[in-house]
Amino acid sequence: MNAFKRDKKEDEDGGNPFLNLEKTTVLQEARTFNDTPVNPRKCAHILTKILYLLNQGEQLGTTEATEAFFAMTKLFQSKDAVLRRLVYLGIKELSSIAEHVIMVNSSLTKDMTGKEDQYRAAAIRALCTITDAAMLATIERYMKQAIVDRSPAVSSAALVSSVHLTSVSSDVAKRWANEAQEALNSDNVMVQYHALGLLYQARKSDKHAVIKLVKKLMRSSPKSPYACCLLIRMACKLIEEVDEKSEFLEFIECCIRHKSEMVVYEAAHALVNLGKSGTREIASAISVLQLFCSSPKPALRFAAVRTLNKVAMSHPAAVTACNLDLENLITDSNRSIATLAITTLLKTGAESSVDRLMKQIATFVSEISDEFKVVVVQAIRALCQKFPRKHATLMNFLSAMLRDEGGLEYKAAIVDTIIVVMESNADAKETGLGHLCEFIEDCEHVSLAVRILHLLGQEGPTSKQPSRYIRFIYNRVILESPCVRAAAVTALAHFAAACPDLLPNILVLLSRCQLDSDDEVRDRATYYCTILQQKSDPSILPLVQPPQLSLPSLERALRNYVHSPMDEDFDISQIPPAVVVEETAQEVLATVRPTQPRLTREESYMEKLTQVPQLAAIIRDSTLFKSSPTIELTESETEYNVKCIKHFFSDFIILQFDCLNTLNDQKLQDVCVTVDGQDVYDVVCEVPCPHLPYNEPGSTYTVLNFPEDVQSTIITLPTTLRFMAYDCDPATGIPDTDQGYQDEYILENLEITLRDQVRNSNTRNVDFSSLWESAEARNYFTNEQIFALGENITSIEAAIQSLVMLLGLEPVERSDRVKSGATQHTLLLSGVFRGGKEVLARAKFALTELVTMQFTVRSSDPDVTELITSSVG
Repeated sequence: MNAFKRDKKEDEDGGNPFLNLEKTTVLQEARTFNDTPVNPRKCAHILTKILYLLNQGEQLGTTEATEAFFAMTKLFQSKDAVLRRLVYLGIKELSSIAEHVIMVNSSLTKDMTGKEDQYRAAAIRALCTITDAAMLATIERYMKQAIVDRSPAVSSAALVSSVHLTSVSSDVAKRWANEAQEALNSDNVMVQYHALGLLYQARKSDKHAVIKLVKKLMRSSPKSPYACCLLIRMACKLIEEVDEKSEFLEFIECCIRHKSEMVVYEAAHALVNLGKSGTREIASAISVLQLFCSSPKPALRFAAVRTLNKVAMSHPAAVTACNLDLENLITDSNRSIATLAITTLLKTGAESSVDRLMKQIATFVSEISDEFKVVVVQAIRALCQKFPRKHATLMNFLSAMLRDEGGLEYKAAIVDTIIVVMESNADAKETGLGHLCEFIEDCEHVSLAVRILHLLGQEGPTSKQPSRYIRFIYNRVILESPCVRAAAVTALAHFAAACPDLLPNILVLLSRCQLDSDDEVRDRATYYCTILQQKSDPSILPLVQPPQLSLPSLERALRNYVHSPMDEDFDISQIPPAVVVEETAQEVLATVRPTQPRLTREESYMEKLTQVPQLAAIIRDSTLFKSSPTIELTESETEYNVKCIKHFFSDFIILQFDCLNTLNDQKLQDVCVTVDGQDVYDVVCEVPCPHLPYNEPGSTYTVLNFPEDVQSTIITLPTTLRFMAYDCDPATGIPDTDQGYQDEYILENLEITLRDQVRNSNTRNVDFSSLWESAEARNYFTNEQIFALGENITSIEAAIQSLVMLLGLEPVERSDRVKSGATQHTLLLSGVFRGGKEVLARAKFALTELVTMQFTVRSSDPDVTELITSSVG
């Protein structure tokens, strides 16, 4: 007993007897299993070491695992209960690595059918782990007997193992459904639950059989609360899939009055998460959750407040009735419950209660984990968008949280929130930049410091006092790592380019950076100094803030250019921009780990297209300009599903048709989609899909040449699916005969639009006025017209949305945001037409009874200018 107490005290002190185990040493110790007689205590300790190593992710070789496995089987001669159960665990863990594990089949079958109940359940689980499709028939009789065994542990083990065996043979559950039906009448709650799970597995592919099972059990509700919870989930799934949902919804509502708290919570949780629940059902569920909030059981309080927190996102008004109960939970001893309660109140509370809630959060926020701190931050983000006038209070609180201890995910969530508030509320910009400047003074996370410096370079020059941020940025050049120093140099250059009065002083600072010890910092400083000294050049800002290009596309274009005669200058306008993705806290966290560079959508498509031999020759010297979203050319319920993705190059289009055959009694060959060019587009080639079996996707391609007349490129093209069909056996998929027949299927028309031929030019943060004046200086072609918009467009916001959607041009300088109540607004647009032709547009809106628009377009190509103007008209 003293030794036991000593071991227990060592364990409480944090000691781990298996901490420094070596695989080789443990496997050598496993030879003890061959000793005669067996020492149960020693063997159990060694076997525990092996299981510990496996669960810690230690990899055993096939030979090592096989030797350990067969040495372990010698322990079947021991009658020690603890050792025998460890042997079963060892068999389960090593069965996927070792060879010839089938050899223990007879021993496990003997234990499974023996008289020792304490061995039987574990033996069933181990036996089913090593069973494959060939062995299934040999154990079927024993498994059926075990499912209806008088021992609940044995019956449960057999039922759960049967569910797992469905991955080996899909018809296992169907073959043993009669025994599972008998086990469903068991008095044991776990047996009943597991039996229902197996019955559902047997019938899940037959919707009518599932409906019949659920309706039968709804009339005679299972005694097991676990089975009731599973039945509720099955009913929820049916509500989403079938039309007659009222009966299932009534059953879930009835379960709210069940005697088991588990079932009551499951029913309430189902109602609030069910997409087809009405206000009445949600109200009844919330009333139950409100009662749980005052439960003496912490688990129930946590479950209730977590569910209410989720409901508050979609139905905040419904949760308002629980505010008093939630306020009582703010002082709960369980900090997780308190955090969820206060974040729920933040989503449902009034503007007048914000200050009081912030004070209450401040009292315990330092005591909770980073995970719950992120939840608080997300609630504050929603609150900032709901009550913009409270941004000062909320941002001060976020600033205080930034100064606290915390990991990268937590700090990234706060920075994300501050940036979102700045973007949605212009009044918060100065405050947010100030807080972020203070944060980077002591920021230990490189990824966050770089991100904030980039934001300062974009937003700082347009603030009221740009000079106040220079000190914070230059401090990073002096004190930080090379990566941060390089970002700081770029931020300084942005200030110099956008604020001429700061240019002389910043040039002095950048000249000092040319002496930096890091190559990247020196190169950036030298480049920016050279560019900024040409302060009379109107294109200085784009040179300081170059567009973010797609690097794989740039590399491919440069390689093609080097292998060409190089008679003409390299045209960088042909390179598509990199896709800007808004980063979440998790994505920012991932930046600390080395990862493979993320391909853009166009880059991944380009890789796929180059793998098709017929297309590789066509696109060898070309760059993918743009790929369209996926377009459905058939209804989802039809026998053939066809989707199209349009890939646009400078002079041609590649139409990618993704096809799916949903008929299990047909196999298709030589599948292609015929496109009628309407005497405008020339079909260069068609690449058919050789085989299209049942439910296996395949792709076919059609290449079209653009017509010389740009105006005629916008067109609607008829399409037809053509193929050779073979009737086949639905079970095997083998054609009945070698003779097929030609067939066709009419698809929806395919539209080629202006939006397809335009992409953004990555000038969102560039000074539009300088680009506009520069275009005039370069003799760009200009077209200006005045339009009275239709009666269905009643606001400037709707006009902007419609225009951007039509043209595909990108709003710059956030000009797509309209002040509330404004009657006049100017929208600034920029983009690139295929072939690298720059397009600038300015739309001036005036709202009277109707919306009037003065629309001006400038482009390097007169045909493009005319096309865009005529498209608006």
